[in-house]
Amino acid sequence: MVSAEKTLTAPTPASNAASASFALLEAKLDYLGSSESIEQIKRAYRFADEAHLGVTRRSGEPYITHPIAVAIQCTEWKLDSQALMAALLHDVMEDCGVTKVDLIEKFGPHVADLVDGLTKLDKLSFETKEEGQVESFRKMLLAMARDVRVILVKLADRTHNMRTMEAMPRTRWKAISSETLEIYAPIAHRLGLNQTYRELQDLAFRYLRPWRYQVLEKAVMKARSRRRDLLQKLQRDVEGAFKNANLAIHIFGREKTLYSIYQKMGQKHLSFAQVTDIYGMRILVPNLIDCYTGLGILHQLYKPVPGKFKDHIAISKVNGYQSLHTTLVGPAGINVEFQLRTDAMHVVAESGVAAHWMYKTSDPVHERAERLGTQWLQSLLDIQDETRDAAEFWDHVKVDLFPDAVYVFTPKSHIMALPRGATVVDFAYAVHTNVGERTLGANVNGQPVSLRSELSNGDVVEIITSPETTPNPAWLGFVKTGRARSKIRHYLKTRAQSESQDLGEKLLTQALRSEGFAQLPASDPTHRSLWDKLLRFTGSKTLTDLLTDIGLGKRVATIVAKRLVKLLADLGERPDPLLLSLERFTSHETLSQGSVVVDGSDNASVQYAQCCHPLPGDAILGYLGHGEGLVVHLDSCQVAQRLKTKDSERFIAVEWSDEPVRSFEASIVVTVLNGKGVLASVASSITSAEADIKLVSMIDEVSGKEATDLRFLIAVQNAAHLQSVLGSLQRLPSVSKASRAFSQRAQA
Repeated sequence: MVSAEKTLTAPTPASNAASASFALLEAKLDYLGSSESIEQIKRAYRFADEAHLGVTRRSGEPYITHPIAVAIQCTEWKLDSQALMAALLHDVMEDCGVTKVDLIEKFGPHVADLVDGLTKLDKLSFETKEEGQVESFRKMLLAMARDVRVILVKLADRTHNMRTMEAMPRTRWKAISSETLEIYAPIAHRLGLNQTYRELQDLAFRYLRPWRYQVLEKAVMKARSRRRDLLQKLQRDVEGAFKNANLAIHIFGREKTLYSIYQKMGQKHLSFAQVTDIYGMRILVPNLIDCYTGLGILHQLYKPVPGKFKDHIAISKVNGYQSLHTTLVGPAGINVEFQLRTDAMHVVAESGVAAHWMYKTSDPVHERAERLGTQWLQSLLDIQDETRDAAEFWDHVKVDLFPDAVYVFTPKSHIMALPRGATVVDFAYAVHTNVGERTLGANVNGQPVSLRSELSNGDVVEIITSPETTPNPAWLGFVKTGRARSKIRHYLKTRAQSESQDLGEKLLTQALRSEGFAQLPASDPTHRSLWDKLLRFTGSKTLTDLLTDIGLGKRVATIVAKRLVKLLADLGERPDPLLLSLERFTSHETLSQGSVVVDGSDNASVQYAQCCHPLPGDAILGYLGHGEGLVVHLDSCQVAQRLKTKDSERFIAVEWSDEPVRSFEASIVVTVLNGKGVLASVASSITSAEADIKLVSMIDEVSGKEATDLRFLIAVQNAAHLQSVLGSLQRLPSVSKASRAFSQRAQA
């Protein structure tokens, strides 16, 4: 986040330049209509002028000229008096020691909230500069979601800072320009502020790549002079054709921005001479039906280029933009793009959500732009509800600042816009969170597809749901929208906490049984002080946090249990001698806690070690990793044995359920004699034994190239099933050896 640069000078009255600047602002306030509103803006100006008294910008101008310039930009969007007051005051909290309370007292809570939303968090303490910057963006975007005027004033602020960047040190050009290009320009585009979007892109490009900017600028100026006669003839021909059709129009040229040209040259590896769509024509017509009539007139006048027609009126862009686009082969064989739209569409195309203030009418075009902008702003609040971490929040938001979209349909023909590359799961979450969380499958255009299938323009998407289905962590690997990503992560975090809490309670109860107490103390008035003392000892805020930490392995149940026993003793409660002797007699020789039963169910707090791939029927033990939950290893796993020598108190006894609920992965190595069809026969033998092949790879070749070692990752029900698969393989004539394999680290 960047504020305008300032330097201190001796306090002096506001200069004539500042007064002249405010006179320019005052001359643009007629649209407000209310003399009271104008007087309030004057009060805000006087307050800001006094607050910034004696401060100048790097250019030497009084600092107050910057807030005035920001407010003047806001008048171009016809923003209300509160927004203009916030524009004049936007730096007083950050730079002049003015508090929000001061602003509430002088200008009311609405103006104070706007200024607060615009204020950076430099005064707070962050671990890193990046963390502070990300937190600033989060605060600004949430304020913007509650009141879009925040981002409009902020974009006006950034635009003026970019216009006056020349006065800043060259060392700051790159950082500020990159931030503008990566954050503020996409936000302007997302909200339909096309004019601001184009200007910010070109200004950032000018300071980020000065040499390239100058070269392209000269090339465009030369091309402009060379094609002036051609464009004038084109305009005369078009005006004549529409006049003959008795259709009044307003036509003007449109030039591609330098940054757009630069991007196209880089993305498509073109020279400047090969970029053919630098110039275009924009035609404004009286009403919607005239857009399509005008399209017919143009296609009769010049031949259209196949595949270069887009109807953004019937299917508007995600930011509310509406227009017909067609590319025609003009005079001298030059391709020229034409855009046809109404005056109302043009206002929305250039000003997006700001059109709400510019034209306070019931025009459906303006209402659609405002609605689409509001939908995106509401999605920011939805993401914030699931994401309290600032960096994660910003990651989600950046995903949604996309320049392009695909348009798909629900089975009831409602159209939905999603980012390019969006999948079936993104669509499901866009419909509703409950639909996303219960997504089982999908049909696209009547055909079943996988959940990771990317959607294309015009697809009709039907989501198949099931009440038993829950979000899968694998979905995070392919979803594209910030909404879907944040909802999935929130669900998984909530589920993991619940499961870890249950495991932690079970582990603490078992550890307490080893100390002679059959169950945890009740949460009643008698034991309230006991639990308070235990929480102070562990540093946990609540009992839920403590149990979750135990389940995640962040705290050791035996240590907490011993402290609990001492606290119980202080209350006069003693262990049960019979239970104590029974537990000690039956406890595992090397493990400090009772056993946990595992069945392979989808549990976020229990994992199965990849180093040894334990199977039902194997001797196993469990390790409470630091923040990983319970990790199940083979009893003979070398990794587990090494951990036990260092961290024995983190091991607990685990045992298999009598009826595991799923299959488990196992790694096997098969040595085969080289020959035709060998791999096919081995694979057939594995599947015939009712095992699934997950992965196959070649390890190495035995000397003489007579045999090859193949490694398979297969899914089996238990250890007995694995032995059956190995026996089936060993009976094949082409197999000389088949055995279970472990990673070198896991071998005993």
